Amino acid sequence: MTITVNMTVNGKDVSAEVEPRTLLVQLLRENLGLTGTHVGCDTSQCGACVVHVDGESVKSCTLLAAQCDGGQVTTIEGLADGDTLHPMQEAFREHHGLQCGFCTPGMVMSAIDLVNRNGAPSETEIREWLEGNICRCTGYHNIVKAIDAGAKSMGG
Repeated sequence: MTITVNMTVNGKDVSAEVEPRTLLVQLLRENLGLTGTHVGCDTSQCGACVVHVDGESVKSCTLLAAQCDGGQVTTIEGLADGDTLHPMQEAFREHHGLQCGFCTPGMVMSAIDLVNRNGAPSETEIREWLEGNICRCTGYHNIVKAIDAGAKSMGG
């Protein structure tokens, strides 16, 4: 048995036939080929799969695709405007807020939601917000610096 889900992904209307148990992360990666959203743990612990659904950050491994029917989804691929990176992406690049890059899409998506909610977060607020995002390569120092710089670039 399959169901049809319709949503807007990165500004484009999409429709897909999926099994009712299909997770949003599976739809994005397997059906739509948007592999910037990573699967890191399958237990909603790591945050590598964070995307925005209707403007809020969510772990896409915790939502069924059917729950997003009619919604707006933004992935890391939907942030840049052509060759111009989103200010948060640029801040991560400029401040080397990455090493292997596996966690970076989820970190960036989480950071944008934080700044949208709290324009100028403190270092403590940034660190608390990132508790659901795990990086196994860094000590988070440059990630925090990047988010602070990104917040300033976004007008926070």
